[in-house]
Amino acid sequence: MFVDEVDVFVKGGDGGAGCVSFRREKFVPRGGPDGGDGGDGGSVVLDADPSITTLLDFHYQRHYYAQRGLHGKGANRHGKSGEDIVLRVPLGTVVSDRDTGERLGDLTAPGQRLIVARGARGGRGNARFVTSTNRAPRRADLGRAGDERWIHMELKLLADVGVIGFPNAGKSTLVSRLSAATPKIADYPFTTLQPNLGIVRVGEGAAFVIADLPGLIPGAAEGKGLGIRFLRHTERTRLLIHLIDLDPSNGRDPVDDYHAIQHELRAYSEALATRPQVVAGSKAELPGAEDRRQVLERFCKERGIVFHAISSVTGLGLEALVRDLAARLRSAEWVPAAP
Repeated sequence: MFVDEVDVFVKGGDGGAGCVSFRREKFVPRGGPDGGDGGDGGSVVLDADPSITTLLDFHYQRHYYAQRGLHGKGANRHGKSGEDIVLRVPLGTVVSDRDTGERLGDLTAPGQRLIVARGARGGRGNARFVTSTNRAPRRADLGRAGDERWIHMELKLLADVGVIGFPNAGKSTLVSRLSAATPKIADYPFTTLQPNLGIVRVGEGAAFVIADLPGLIPGAAEGKGLGIRFLRHTERTRLLIHLIDLDPSNGRDPVDDYHAIQHELRAYSEALATRPQVVAGSKAELPGAEDRRQVLERFCKERGIVFHAISSVTGLGLEALVRDLAARLRSAEWVPAAP
């Protein structure tokens, strides 16, 4: 099961209490205070791990507590500090306070760590309170309580290229042809229920990550269909492939399809609507698709939008598409697609 959003309760360890103790030893009169400090509590730490792709583990366990510090003892023995609890999360996890909405961090690099609930300091023992006028203090600090909060974790996939379009436009088939990913493929709408990542090899030592996202429909930005749940995953992509179905049997106009998806992107985020795009007409091998291809290609040419006619079944245009994507990802100059 793919889980990309979850609320979790975290609590840092409480500090151990300081000790009130006096040295009692034969032939050592007025031995003085020797109460040790309490140990510090452990912290709850998130660790970005590239081997994890979902927040599924947090779906089953929602509460995490770091170890508390032990109390101090006599003979100046300090309590042991509690151990941190380290929770592994996928790259691209955005963490915020559930109740205040404050963003706590964004884990985008392997090994990056974020403390979400800090452990408390241990209390001081009475040996710490000795002064010139108070040689036998009977005071010690109690351990403080560790931080606790509900955090909201939201996964935004890290991919170079995102594939968007209507359901059944051929997004999963395209990703399966370009990479080793094996997304579910079937001839009914909303086959893809979760994003799928694949690595596209471009020559020796060069590659980019491509993401197949569930299909969008009109009204997706308002919550219709599945797209609204996954539009967040397009926010980190550097380039979008807008896949448009050229199959004449679907009864839709390819230019209308382009405008419909653009409208949903704009409704979700203006920045997303101006993300660099390449339009790809899929299923170009089908009988009757040529007229639709020409209409869509003419439309894109008039607006300066890059267009590729492809077929994931026959391989038509796939090599040229990959070369173009790789070149654009290497380039530092981006030209946003026209609305």
